[in-house]
Amino acid sequence: MSTSEPSSLDPKLKKLIRQDVQSMHAYAIQDSAGMVKLDAMENPHRLSPTLQAELGSRLGALAINRYPDGRVNDLRHALAEYAGMPTGFDIMLGNGSDELISLLAMACDVPGGSILAPVPGFVMYAMSAQLQGLEFVGVPLTADFELDESAMLAAIARHQPSIVYLAYPNNPTANLWDDAVIENIVVAVGAQGGLVVMDEAYQPFSSKSYAGRMARHGHVLLMRTLSKFGLAGVRLGYMMGPKALIAELDKVRPPYNISVLNYECALFALEHQDVFAAQARELVAQRQILLNALRSMPRLQAWDSDANMVLVRVLGEGERAGPVFEGLKARGVLVKNISKMHPLLTNCLRLTVGTAHENEQLLQALKEALQVAL
Repeated sequence: MSTSEPSSLDPKLKKLIRQDVQSMHAYAIQDSAGMVKLDAMENPHRLSPTLQAELGSRLGALAINRYPDGRVNDLRHALAEYAGMPTGFDIMLGNGSDELISLLAMACDVPGGSILAPVPGFVMYAMSAQLQGLEFVGVPLTADFELDESAMLAAIARHQPSIVYLAYPNNPTANLWDDAVIENIVVAVGAQGGLVVMDEAYQPFSSKSYAGRMARHGHVLLMRTLSKFGLAGVRLGYMMGPKALIAELDKVRPPYNISVLNYECALFALEHQDVFAAQARELVAQRQILLNALRSMPRLQAWDSDANMVLVRVLGEGERAGPVFEGLKARGVLVKNISKMHPLLTNCLRLTVGTAHENEQLLQALKEALQVAL
């Protein structure tokens, strides 16, 4: 694939493309070749050679000449059991959570509809609204990245959104929000007839889940992904909710959206969930070690995390995150510079928690980059 700049689009074709799409930027994926890759909140652990061979044998035996079959329902049942799905609920699968977010916007595209979420947050909430022609309402978090309860409730009352997203924990701030505030928001959205989607993408690393509370409300959906579980390359997301609600949302799902390779990989992983649970525990332990080390560094602020990432701010005058990011990159460590994503994230970097060795490389590179850049 060419890496050169694209040529100008023929004007006759350009007029076929929506103007707002032309003004957008495609989702950028950083080149990570040869780098310590700590930019995308991936589980850094690979399968053991024994499990690799076992999975390879299973995938090789699949009938890839056929469309996906009823085995996908085996995965739905396995995920429902794994997640502790309440009685009377059902589960819907997506090609990653991204597809589920897009399908929700499509299904809820009613006249006057809108999507609301705290910001900074996951970029796909706003992008799905824009691509579907829905208004997106972003409500800023407080300076310490907590939910602004009064602002959220006021925005809900004013806009009466079709969907409110609450990431639990949030990306990129990695924190959990106050349970009482969340419940007040859930009740307010329900009173005006909207949906609440609790996005638990980072659940394997979190100290809490909303799963035990969702059965209280008929308008709450719980969305998760297996990407952070350890299957980022498989692209498998799932969403749970009351059966009648899932039945309606499932009508916009493309047929065969989960490939035979995807669902067999996911089933295999769930059969070995103890292996992935051990990896998650190790990453949680490494997260604390990383946090302690970051907090010992001058000119750096690090926030508590319930995910497999840590948000840091480079302290001082002027533009500071950019030079430190480039300094890390020059030393072979790739993180995410999110300092331009939202004003609340000024001079912030997002660091994925890696293996012990990767974290040591990150800390050494960060120490050197801070000394040079500042």
